Amino acid sequence: MIKVSSVVKLNMPKIKQLTQVQVTALEQTAEALHTEVVQAQVFPRDTGNLQNESTFVDYSNSSKGKVSIVSNTPYARRLYFHPEYHFQKGENPNARGKWYEDWIPGGSQADFAVKAFKNIYRRLTGI
Repeated sequence: MIKVSSVVKLNMPKIKQLTQVQVTALEQTAEALHTEVVQAQVFPRDTGNLQNESTFVDYSNSSKGKVSIVSNTPYARRLYFHPEYHFQKGENPNARGKWYEDWIPGGSQADFAVKAFKNIYRRLTGI
């Protein structure tokens, strides 16, 4: 009969560091997505308030694995869910309702967030 024993030593400081890097990468991915949407010029725009001042990334739950891109104007929901409106295209030539549609599953840029997270995580960890 063969006896085998092994000892596994976990590098807890490194595991904690990698976990924190996940949170940082998530936050940076949300910022990258917000920037990508702004640069795609799909936000309806008159004064730029919705796109610039009133839309931001909320990090309050990032340690739990959740970030949100929030537009805190009373009219954002109405504009988003009514693509039939005739949006002015002077400032943003691609302005429309449902401006995040290209970045959700089934959209033309659906893999943007996954690729961005992977690249940011690799850059931050050095792997």
